[in-house]
Amino acid sequence: MLLMSSETTKAAKDQEWAQLIALTAQGDQAALATFYDRTSPQVFGLVLKILNNREAAEEVTLDVYTQVWRQAHTYDETRGAPGAWLMTLARTRAIDRFRAGAAEYGRIESLDAVELLVSADDTPEQDVEGQERRRYVQQALAVLAVEQRQAIALAYFYGLSQSEIAEKLQLPLGTVKTRIRLGMMKLREALAPYEAGLTP
Repeated sequence: MLLMSSETTKAAKDQEWAQLIALTAQGDQAALATFYDRTSPQVFGLVLKILNNREAAEEVTLDVYTQVWRQAHTYDETRGAPGAWLMTLARTRAIDRFRAGAAEYGRIESLDAVELLVSADDTPEQDVEGQERRRYVQQALAVLAVEQRQAIALAYFYGLSQSEIAEKLQLPLGTVKTRIRLGMMKLREALAPYEAGLTP
């Protein structure tokens, strides 16, 4: 009963957000403002997790909604929920900013903070299934060696290439490839018992 209620609420929210995006595509600034009010806390939260810099996160969040204003007409409801579309925009812009400012920041986030990014692609709704999947992945990450978790986090959560990871960590490319390969093998092994729970 609770799950059904949650699904109903999510469907209503998706419908509202899709309508706001459609109105924004028609040049309705009030619709964009409402969409911002409804969704900006989730967008800012995701961007802040990636950048770990409040000022930069605020700038990127504003950039995201500027992009929404310009690209609202490209949103296709048949290809995904509006929340997923928005969070993909946010994640992409945040990763671009992270990569551009990597030299400036000159450090790597703590692995505890990186673990939070396993939910970066989730829609803003914190449904039960999503929470379960995140819990499974976090438990699996915990079994990896620190070096393996670090390499995988930079590759999959921050979007860096293996060459960029090697440069950032000042390691041979072969070492990075090995850490990622071994880490992914361990992850698959650790996640095997939860495979059913990870299926969307």
